[in-house]
Order: sequence, then structure tokens, then C-alpha cells
Amino acid sequence: MFKPRVINVCSHKLNYTTLTRMENVLLWLLSASALGSICCLPVRQYHFIYDPKNWTEAQSYCRQRYTDLVTVDSLNMVTMLNGMADVSRMGSTADAWIGLYFDVVSWRWSLSDEGFYGADGSYRLWSAGEPNSAWYTVDCTHMYDNGYWNDAPCQWVYGFICANTSGQAATFFYISTLMNWTDAQSYCRLHYTDLASIRSLQENEQIRTMRPAGLTVWIGLYKDTWKWSNGNLFLFSYWASGQPQGGMENCTVADFSLSGHWEDWPCGLEKASVCYHDAEPFTRLTVKLKLVGNSVLDLNDPAALEDLLKELQLKVRLQADIRLIWRKRPDGKIFYTEKQN
Repeated sequence: MFKPRVINVCSHKLNYTTLTRMENVLLWLLSASALGSICCLPVRQYHFIYDPKNWTEAQSYCRQRYTDLVTVDSLNMVTMLNGMADVSRMGSTADAWIGLYFDVVSWRWSLSDEGFYGADGSYRLWSAGEPNSAWYTVDCTHMYDNGYWNDAPCQWVYGFICANTSGQAATFFYISTLMNWTDAQSYCRLHYTDLASIRSLQENEQIRTMRPAGLTVWIGLYKDTWKWSNGNLFLFSYWASGQPQGGMENCTVADFSLSGHWEDWPCGLEKASVCYHDAEPFTRLTVKLKLVGNSVLDLNDPAALEDLLKELQLKVRLQADIRLIWRKRPDGKIFYTEKQN
């Protein structure tokens, strides 16, 4: 099956009289896809499923038919879903499952290489009384000036410590740029191995002394509690007042009678759900078109260009899902005439 694609057609050394060579041109055009391509970002689509399902069934359905249960990560997303929801089809509760669920309260290092830690993966150096945030929040860890650790909202901004690792060896780097924890994690993974994991008092002291005195820095420890079904880190929240309640209520709905605010409910209840689908990206190709013949017709005339493009488009659609557009040269023209030797 052909993937959808957009082709920019630009001229190359053109002499032109008629369209009698059209079939040869089209064969060449379709075979030119190997010249190169630029993949565009997929378009994300959202689907409300009004047939009641429990959370696990809804997750399986979304993964089979689409991509996954929806991840709601911004107010813009909340507003969009509110506009799409048909409350009259959701029953008396007017809510729908989203992809957020509660797992367990556990602190984990950003670097997931178990071989790096050996028996030292459980080392902690919390300040007195820490960590002290609510069980249902997602928090990240920073190091105070004295070397002790504290849990804090991941959206706060600090400098941070990256690490390069090889086997069980680690080299640390202080980054002074202020970032939230997630951006710091991305930066470290791009330029080094990951945010710093600390396995001993010696490594902790090494990090404490390498950063400027008086500054707090992110390290790689974070609290893993609520999770999105697609694996995204839970940072944005939109809980209704008094939510989440905890206990056996480990799955999340968006309540569209409350402007899409979230509530936790037992996962076995049957409700509507919201899926998302990342459509297959299309491919943009640029190819050079050469026609041969003698002509007095001006192919830079807009009417001639339109007629030619229509004929090309009609032919290629019989063979693939392709949309053609002309691409102008730097001088503003589409075609130019080849000079004879």
C-alpha cells in the first residue's frame, strides 16, 4: 500500500510541445521517490467511544483500533475535549475514561540500567522529614546546598547534574541552565547518558562540591505514582475538588459535566472512553521533471501550468495516493528552456 505523499514538482531543462510523452513522464515521476523524502509530524486525532467499557477494556480497545487511551497534558487539550464530548451519550455520569491510572508509590532513577546500580540502587540521602509530598502527586528530587535531598514539583526550575556512564563507572557534569526536571532529563539524555543517579555518599559529595555554593540542583530521582497509559510522565493535572480520593479508585475519568475535571474511580466500572490516534505521517518528495520536444507554448503561463498539473494529478491518482504541487525556482518561474549544445 502506498503511503500518502505530497510531491513538489519542479522543472529541469524543459522543452515542451504537447503532452504526448505524459505516460513516460509519469512512470519516471513515480520511480523518483528514491531521490529523497522529508517525513512530517503525524497528525493526532481523538475519538470518543460511547460504548461502556471498564478501564482495562477501554485501554485494549484503544490500542487495537487506534493508538492508546488519551493523554491530557494541557489546558488546551482539556478545552478541545470539552468541545468534542457528546454528554447526552455518556449516561447519567457524563464522564469518560482517560489514560491516567495509579500504580504504586515508588522512587525511581531516571537511568533505568539495572547493571549500573548493582546493590547500590536504593541509596537515599533525604533531608529530615523528607520526602513529604502527598501520595498522589508526581515529584522530582533536588539536592540542597548541604548535599541532602528534597522532593519538589517537577515543574520548578533549577540547574542540574548530568552523568555519562559506562558499565558501573560514572562521570558527572554540572549544567547551570535553569530547566524543569523533564527538560533537564531530555537535555542530559541528548548530550550525556542521563540525569545523575547517586549510589553512595562519595558520589553525593562529589556532586555537592562540583556545583556553585548555595545553589539547588536537580538529580535523576523521581516519584512514580500516577502514570499515563502511553508512558508519558504525569506532570499536568486537572483534578476536581477533593480528588483523587485514593483507596481502590485507581483509574481516572474526565467529567464533562464539570468542564472536563478529573476524578478517580474503581477501574472495573463501565464508562465511555477517549482514544487518540497518531495518523501515519505523510512523505514530502521533491522531484525534477524533464519533458522533451519543441514548443511555442509558454509553460510559465498560469493556465498552462494548471492544465498540466491537472493531467498529471489525474494519472498518478490511479496508481498511488499522491498530491502534486508546483515548486517555483528562485527567479519565480516554474520551467526554463534547456540551451542546445
